[in-house]
Amino acid sequence: MRHRCGGNMLIAKWSCAATCSRSARLFSGYKAMSKSLRDCYRLLNVQESCRPEEVKDAYLKLVKLHHPDSGSGADPVKFMQVKEAYKAVVKHLGEKRTAEPEREEDEEEEQHFKHMAPQHRQYLSFEGIGIGTPSQREKQYRKFRMNRATEQVLDYRKQKLQHEELENSMMVKDVQQSKKIKITQAVERLVEDLIQESMAKGEFDNLSGKGKPLQKLSQYPYIDPMTHNLNRILIENGYQPEWIVRQKEIKQTIEKLQIDMVAFRRKLGESLTLYNQKQWDLKCEQFRDDIKQLNKMVDIFNLIVPLLNRQMLHYNPDKELVIILKKYDVYLEASKATAEVIESSAKGSDTSVRAKNTLFSWIKLFLK
Repeated sequence: MRHRCGGNMLIAKWSCAATCSRSARLFSGYKAMSKSLRDCYRLLNVQESCRPEEVKDAYLKLVKLHHPDSGSGADPVKFMQVKEAYKAVVKHLGEKRTAEPEREEDEEEEQHFKHMAPQHRQYLSFEGIGIGTPSQREKQYRKFRMNRATEQVLDYRKQKLQHEELENSMMVKDVQQSKKIKITQAVERLVEDLIQESMAKGEFDNLSGKGKPLQKLSQYPYIDPMTHNLNRILIENGYQPEWIVRQKEIKQTIEKLQIDMVAFRRKLGESLTLYNQKQWDLKCEQFRDDIKQLNKMVDIFNLIVPLLNRQMLHYNPDKELVIILKKYDVYLEASKATAEVIESSAKGSDTSVRAKNTLFSWIKLFLK
């Protein structure tokens, strides 16, 4: 208790001394501001709280006005007064500037001692938590510690659950991978057992190459024999490379599109009405879209075909429509020729050569 009282007295003495010293400095500054210095400020026409730049500008303005060589406003006495006033004001401003940092240091030191005052020591305990009396702050601090401990426990449980979920997911992936490997190995063993069982029963005895080594093609010495033999076995057993399959699909697609267009034109009849013409135009637009899709298949085919001379050109929808209309014209002629053949057969007369040729040409055209 004696120590605390002694500290209070020391801090009180220090604050009193600091206050006295500061007031003394202020009083001395007030005394330094004598009547003659005030007259200097008034002569330069500047305020006492002005900056050095403002003083310099005012001094130059008055010097230009009262200089002996200035002309009508020349006043040598006034010029000397302005010069002396400028020197005094500049000196006073310099003294003020050097005194201000000391005053700031004193204020900072005073704030520091105020912070260390005994009445603020209570806020250094309980981690600065809470307000009010010490007992109230102690209750608030206990509640804060309880909430913090609860949050830490929840965070720990959350991290533990996340870690367990990660381990479980990795374990599930490992189990799935192991099952996949086991199934693959079981299938391979089953296939091998079936092959050995078939060989034991003699189901492969009817093969022409039974017990003979694979023939190697000596005319291609720089080709890998294993790859070449595998390709030959695949070809002999009906396997077709991808580019051959795609080429077949492209030809079948264009033929189907042409047949559908001819059938649709036949459905509309010979003379097209306004409604039928609109239907035909819509069908032609759909045909153009189908040709675009077909050209995409051609692009894929050109990327995988091994030979340059096997590549295909894009189909032109306008040219294909011309071919379709020609086929339709041939169909009309063939239908007329068929009618003539039927009519002549009914009458018992010989069929004309022209009708037969037309009918045969129509059949050949659709068999291509």
